[in-house]
Amino acid sequence: MTDEKRDSTTSSDLLKNSTLYREFQAEREEILRHKWIESEKAGHDIGFERALTDWIVKHRSKWRKSRHHTNH
Repeated sequence: MTDEKRDSTTSSDLLKNSTLYREFQAEREEILRHKWIESEKAGHDIGFERALTDWIVKHRSKWRKSRHHTNH
């Protein structure tokens, strides 16, 4: 394995294992779940941007508090 390939693999592994990346992934899953639920209610795909904005306004603060409380 070349040094460049090894460095790339290490960087990728570090990213996947980082707390920030795991938080991003968890938040993204919640937004996609919200998108699905709201799209079902609306009878059509509301789109990611609308779901993101709606989720941030309505749910993000509570979700973050809940995650912080259960993780510490």
